[in-house]
Amino acid sequence: MEAIRRRIGLRSKSTLIEPVRLRKRKSKLYNNDDPAQHRNGAFGLSVTAFTVALRLINCFLVQTSFVPDEYWQSLEVSHRMVFSYGYVTWEWTEGIRGYSYPLVFAVVYKLLHMLSYDTVLLLVWLPRVLQALLAALADIKLFLLIQTLERPDVARWTYFSQLCSWFTWYCCTRTLTNTTETMLTTLALCYYPLPGSKTQSRSKYLALVALAIVVRPTALIVWLPLLAVHIWQEDKKLKLIIYHGLPVGAITLGITTAIDSLIHGKWILVHFNFFKFNVFHNVAEFYGSHPWHWYFTQGFVVVLGPHLPFFLHGCTLASKRDRILILTIFWTIVIYSLLGHKEFRFIYPVLPMCMLFCGKSLASLKVWRKPAAYTLLTANLITALYTGLVHQRGTLDVMGHLQPLCDHVTPNSSQTQVLFLMPCHSTPFFSHIHCPLKMRFLECPPDLTGDMNYVDEADAFYTDPGRWLARTYPYKESLPSHIVFFDVLEQDISAFLNANDFVKTTDIFHTHIPDGRVGRSILIYEQKG
Repeated sequence: MEAIRRRIGLRSKSTLIEPVRLRKRKSKLYNNDDPAQHRNGAFGLSVTAFTVALRLINCFLVQTSFVPDEYWQSLEVSHRMVFSYGYVTWEWTEGIRGYSYPLVFAVVYKLLHMLSYDTVLLLVWLPRVLQALLAALADIKLFLLIQTLERPDVARWTYFSQLCSWFTWYCCTRTLTNTTETMLTTLALCYYPLPGSKTQSRSKYLALVALAIVVRPTALIVWLPLLAVHIWQEDKKLKLIIYHGLPVGAITLGITTAIDSLIHGKWILVHFNFFKFNVFHNVAEFYGSHPWHWYFTQGFVVVLGPHLPFFLHGCTLASKRDRILILTIFWTIVIYSLLGHKEFRFIYPVLPMCMLFCGKSLASLKVWRKPAAYTLLTANLITALYTGLVHQRGTLDVMGHLQPLCDHVTPNSSQTQVLFLMPCHSTPFFSHIHCPLKMRFLECPPDLTGDMNYVDEADAFYTDPGRWLARTYPYKESLPSHIVFFDVLEQDISAFLNANDFVKTTDIFHTHIPDGRVGRSILIYEQKG
């Protein structure tokens, strides 16, 4: 048949049918290149770049000290782990602090040492840059979380509130365990199964919670209500506990216990010791106590600062889904109020949660939104710059003045070269000197024996400074070459200084608000010759 067709000049149907070519439609309905996706991608990149840049600027504009723990529970321990000299406090020798967190900075120090870049500048600033990057990640994740939960304007104003918070600016780049606890808590919240969240992940949020507890065991206080609500609302409770909770807990506890036991040279369970010393021995109150209402009347008010009225207004706009966050904030403040020893930084982990309600408040304002935003930004900026650049900067500046003494270190000498007559742990130590300079400070370990007449070295000194110095340094040959102290002590020890030929060489500004044993400036006296 095909041959007959060819003879009479007919072609088959298959050859008659030409392939159909569809023209490319210009309609956006058929276009796979969605401009909205490109805009969202560009916006996400710009937010990321801006946040990272801001936190790095934040890092270098915080040049003051906050509390001793930002050095003595991190950098000083890390320095001792890597280099052959250093000092660790009683908390580490008694095994109530874990080495997992300082180990992070110890790895950084070790790499710098191997590359011969272990300068004081890098040892001080590189850990803080890492904290700044972690803070930027937490900021970005918080913004993305609120984007999935709320309207775009609420997400933007929450992001604005988070970035302009003076207390976040003041703390987020410091090497405090509270800072890392806060960042891990914020990251964990992004994966927590909040209703409407599109970033839920049980394993991720539980792992981050476990890490936060490793860094600071009291992180469990913040997470108890959140964990309880999750278990209560979970349909497959047993599966959640067996397949998610127990494996994460077992792996985290196993690794941290192995790290601590290896460094201590014996099996040790740090979290048990932490609970034992703080509950049975009530060690924390040794470092001061406040009335039960302190967080409600001072602590929370100062931490929120200018955000307080917006937070309170935002709570009145809260939806049913937000109640768990309000409960967590209130629960945390109440539990910490039951403890005698109170500090601003203890409630820092709930601050990012508060920013959601500040964002709701600003988004709801119509006529007064811009004036409110400018006022909020200005008030926080002034506070952040003052506390970051001026208030309590002397205890860091003094280490820079002492660092050149490393050029005159006497090997194998037991004589103290620098004596700090200040409240214990007022300054950082070897992490900011980085040489085996012989230094001594007044120690203040708590009594763990139950001795009712116990007096630590710092209290003994301040009771009678002249007598303590005469008893501790009876011979002129044993005197240090430099003595460092706050100006409020100068009159009390002037007779000792004059008798032993000490002269004032440096006067360093510290604070405009002297308090008790802490003065307005720090003095360095050097012995003649």
